[in-house]
Amino acid sequence: MDDFLQQCRAVIGSQYVLIDEADRKPYETEWRQRYRGHCLAVLRPASTTEVADLVKLCRQFKISIVPQGGNSGLVIGSVPDSSGSSVVLSLRRLNKIRAIDTDNNTITVDAGCILNDVQQSADNSQRLFPLSLASEGTCTVGGNLSSNAGGTAVLRYGNARELCLGLEVVNAQGEIWDGLKGLRKDNTGYDLRDLFIGAEGSLGIITAAVMKLYPKPKAIQTALVALSSPEAALELLNLSREGFGPALTGFEFISAICLELVHKHFSDIPLPFSEAYSYYVLLEISDHESESHARQLAENVLGQALEGAIISNAVIADSMTQANNLWKIRENISMAQAAEGKNIKHDISLPSSCIPAFMMMTAQLIVSHFPGCRLICFGHMGDGNLHYNISPPIGVNDQNFISNQEAINRLVHDQVHAYNGSISAEHGIGSLKRKELLRYKSAVELQMMRAIKSALDPDNIMNPGKIL
Repeated sequence: MDDFLQQCRAVIGSQYVLIDEADRKPYETEWRQRYRGHCLAVLRPASTTEVADLVKLCRQFKISIVPQGGNSGLVIGSVPDSSGSSVVLSLRRLNKIRAIDTDNNTITVDAGCILNDVQQSADNSQRLFPLSLASEGTCTVGGNLSSNAGGTAVLRYGNARELCLGLEVVNAQGEIWDGLKGLRKDNTGYDLRDLFIGAEGSLGIITAAVMKLYPKPKAIQTALVALSSPEAALELLNLSREGFGPALTGFEFISAICLELVHKHFSDIPLPFSEAYSYYVLLEISDHESESHARQLAENVLGQALEGAIISNAVIADSMTQANNLWKIRENISMAQAAEGKNIKHDISLPSSCIPAFMMMTAQLIVSHFPGCRLICFGHMGDGNLHYNISPPIGVNDQNFISNQEAINRLVHDQVHAYNGSISAEHGIGSLKRKELLRYKSAVELQMMRAIKSALDPDNIMNPGKIL
C-alpha cells in the first residue's frame, strides 16, 4: 500500500494523509463511542477535483472508501469496519459557501460546511435556511443529505431532500457530475439527485449542493403545552394544522420522563410548570406579519384547546430567552439520556394517526417482556417521526440491559412494520440496521436497490457494508 499512499500524498499533500493511530482514531470512532473501526488511512481533500483524483486512485488499487462529514451519525454509517483495508475520505476541508442567490432563494455550499455555518450565512443575507438538528454545530450538509436528515422543522419545510435543488457528486469511477442547478422545475429524465440523497455515500460522494432558502419570518412564537395522552396530542396536532395553517413550523412530542431526565442532569434549565404532566408538546409557529399577530394566533388556538379540554396547561414564551429555554428542554433530551446511561434507540416513523395506538400496544409488549424498563419517547410528531428509546430499570446495569437490544428491536420494529411505518426516519441504515432492513424490505425493493448499487458502483468501493 506504500505506492497507493504515496500517490495520495501527491494529490492532497502529506499532512492530509493521516496514518498514525492517534490521528485516525477520531475518524474511526462513531459518535456514541460504542464502536471503533480501523482504516488504512484518513484522506482529507480540499476540493472536488482532489476528491475525484482520490476516488480514481482507490478504484485503481481496489481500496474501498468510507465518505465522512461531521461523523455525528447514529447508525455506524460513516466509520470503517474493523478490517483496516478501507480509507476514510473526510469532506471537512470542503467547507466554503460558494454562492448565495437571494433572488432565487438558494445557497450553494460545499458538502463539508457545518450546518450551523450555513444557517448563519443565510441569516446574514436576511434569509432562512430551515434545516435544524441537535447536532447542527458539528454535522455537515453532505452528511445531512446523505442521511436525508429531518430535524424539527420538517412539518413546514420538509426533509433535507425537499430542501435540495441540485448536487455536485463524484461517482464511483472518479467522474464529477455537476448538477448544481437552482431549478425548481427540471423534467429532463431521471432525477439523479434523489439517488444520492439518503444513499449514505454508497453510490457516490456528494461534494456540493444547492439548497433552498426562505424569507425570514417576522416573528416566531414558541409554546410548551401539557396534555394527558398521545390521543390528546394527535387532537392538538389536527387543531394546530387547522388553526395555524402553514405557519405551524414545529410540533415536538415529549413524554414526562424526558422532562424528568433533563431536569435531573441539566438543573439550570427552568421547568415551565409547577406540576408534572404525563405528556407535553413543544409548538412553534413562524409568522410573516408581526409579533402581535403571532401572539394572538397562538393564544386563539391554544385557548380553543384549553376550552375543549384537549390540553391541560400551556406556556407561551414572552421573550426569546424563554423560547430558547423551552427549546433547551427538547434539545437536551438526548444528552440527558446519555448522562443517565446507555439506552436502546429507535428512530422510527409512522402515520401520525397511528402513533397513539402504536405507543399503547408497544409499551404493553416492552414492559411485559422487560419489566421496569423506562420508555423514553419524544420526537417530531408533526411528521410522524418518533425517537422511541428504552432505558434499563433503575439500578440495573446498563451494559447488561444493552445485551437485550436485538430482542427489543424485534418487538419495536415488528410493531412499526405492523402499523405501516419505517424503522429509520432520519438517521439512516448504516451497518447498524442493515439486517433489519433485510427483514422489512420486500424482495422486489431489495432487488431494485441492489441493481442501482451494482450499476453505479460495480466495484463496490463506495461505503461497502452499509445499507446493503
